[in-house]
Amino acid sequence: MPKVFFLIVLCVVIGSVVLTRVYFVIEKLYASKNKKPFFLNVVLFKKELSRQQLSILKKEFSFYNNLNEKEQSVFRHRLATFINQKEFIGRDGLFVDDKMVTLISATAVMLTFGFRNYHLDLFDKIIIYPESYYSKINETYHKGETNPQLRAIVFSWEDFKQGYHIGDDNLNLGIHEFGHAIHLNAFSNNDISSEIFKSGFNQLTDYLQHHKVVREDLITSRYFRAYAYTNHFEFFAVLLENFIETPIEFKSNFPELYKHMKQMLNFNFANY
Repeated sequence: MPKVFFLIVLCVVIGSVVLTRVYFVIEKLYASKNKKPFFLNVVLFKKELSRQQLSILKKEFSFYNNLNEKEQSVFRHRLATFINQKEFIGRDGLFVDDKMVTLISATAVMLTFGFRNYHLDLFDKIIIYPESYYSKINETYHKGETNPQLRAIVFSWEDFKQGYHIGDDNLNLGIHEFGHAIHLNAFSNNDISSEIFKSGFNQLTDYLQHHKVVREDLITSRYFRAYAYTNHFEFFAVLLENFIETPIEFKSNFPELYKHMKQMLNFNFANY
């Protein structure tokens, strides 16, 4: 009897492993063709925001208000989950309140709303300074940074607020730093959303490499700020700022780039 039970368990385990691998391969093939996973959301135990957090979200986060009712429900669950998973740390005497936690986290949830795995597992700490802070590493003042070695994303709250409140100047510290976090996290993982992102990013860079005229237009148009051309990490982060803040202008000026960004992020909601 024990041998029979052991064989049954062994068969179940082996079967589960085989089915999981088969499913992963099939979904990867599906995603390579359709630029999206089989499914996006599975909410078994729905989490809710506090009354204060929900009030802040409704009052101050326009992206949330542009979602339909079903999407808003998913957004609230994801936001509550993200907040619970991350440690929020104030520096230089800053007290971290609900507004800081809600708006910073909502930015991350917005940018990963088309991902199945939206947790940004590479990072577990959000560090917030009251204003620009001095870095001993390169002896200069920073507004924000993304540090995978410390598993931390860092913001100057003053600069985060400025980027957030001016919604159409394509300068948004929160979007920029979370753009770096998304980029680094995707290239460190092999879940389906990371695979879609990596494939899309490679297609985007290939497109630019083979279209010299487009590269020249990018520079001469000055639609993207010059900082974008520092390296490929900054390029994506700057494109993401423009994609979120001025999507109509982005799509009009550079439709192929817009298409690649939309596919990489699986961003099919809120009029994008």
